[in-house]
Amino acid sequence: MSYKHLTPKERFLIHHYLQEDCSRRKIAKTLRRNPSTISREIRRNTGKRGYRYKQADESAKRRRGEASAVPRKMTPEHWAMVENRLVNKHWSPDQISGRFHRDGVVSVSAKWIYNYIWEDRKAGGVLHKSLRRRGKKPNRRGRDGSGRGVIPGRVDISKRPAEVEDKTRVGDWEADTITGTRHLGAIVSLVDHHSKFAFLSKAGQKTAENVGSAVVRCLEPVKELVHTITADNGKEFSGHAAVSEELCAGFYFATPYHSWERGLNEHTNGLVREFFPKSKDLRKVGPREVKRVEELLNTRGRGGCLTTEPLPRCSARRWRQLEERVRLCLSCVRGGSEVRICSLNMLIGEVFSCGRITFCLGGNAIRNAIAGQSSSSLGLALATKSFVPCRSVC
Repeated sequence: MSYKHLTPKERFLIHHYLQEDCSRRKIAKTLRRNPSTISREIRRNTGKRGYRYKQADESAKRRRGEASAVPRKMTPEHWAMVENRLVNKHWSPDQISGRFHRDGVVSVSAKWIYNYIWEDRKAGGVLHKSLRRRGKKPNRRGRDGSGRGVIPGRVDISKRPAEVEDKTRVGDWEADTITGTRHLGAIVSLVDHHSKFAFLSKAGQKTAENVGSAVVRCLEPVKELVHTITADNGKEFSGHAAVSEELCAGFYFATPYHSWERGLNEHTNGLVREFFPKSKDLRKVGPREVKRVEELLNTRGRGGCLTTEPLPRCSARRWRQLEERVRLCLSCVRGGSEVRICSLNMLIGEVFSCGRITFCLGGNAIRNAIAGQSSSSLGLALATKSFVPCRSVC
């Protein structure tokens, strides 16, 4: 539908209906015009003596003539003025367009100026470097690119296996980063959904490369016990694809602003903050201090545990005895018997009825065993899931 200007006759009728105190909507209905057209006409052409149709028609013709008088063709001189304001005065295309229109120089849109700049860029020009963003394209929401706040290849938590919510198996980890004052330095925190066993690792600056390396460094020794990893939506986890491939595990992201979907990890971070408050510069914290806090968290009571007393470490002599018991239990499993042990909960307490001896293993001992630094048999037992985990604490 083409737009038609109001005629002198319609302006006379508007003046007449206004004298009769008719509403603008009623006038629009009578003239079969849009109410906005009538409202705009009255607002533009109402003077000190009200709306008068003769003066209204003259004002409309004058404005139409002024608009037509503005040149619409860009000449080389005009483009020289555009380049001068763009490069030397650092004006934006919108400012140039607005000033040209206000001063009656020429009628040119900001889009037209942008197109001119892009053509200059294709020809090897440098006008685009004078723009605010230096010619960089803004982030387009909803695309797969890695723009601001966008993680490429992000897999939502809704696609995570449902069995993770049951918390019945070891190997479903939650991940996050802890930063210090002015966001200088970072610590990666990982906690198992079922056992509440935590890993802490210093990552230096909070970059995707550093954080990804820290996650792999912590979980690679227990690679067989890593099924899923759930993290928040921080850009430091944008390297999740490499981590997932390295650990052969699924990597998922919680719903934005739904921190309760990673409640255990958030609680663990709160415990770590007792030692590393937000006011602390984490760049000055050494890896040994981080490991000390990690060991302290894993050797004291946590929610859901029946005891708060730390269990003793395993001596070398007891370790050898335990290794023999592990071999014996593995043979029982191969023979069809079921051996029940406790899950990784703070310390791993393992009870073997043979000889009526109870052995308690510290978190570092278990980690070293799985890493192959001590007893490979125990690592094999955990990795092959030869033992059936139970929730009781020995």
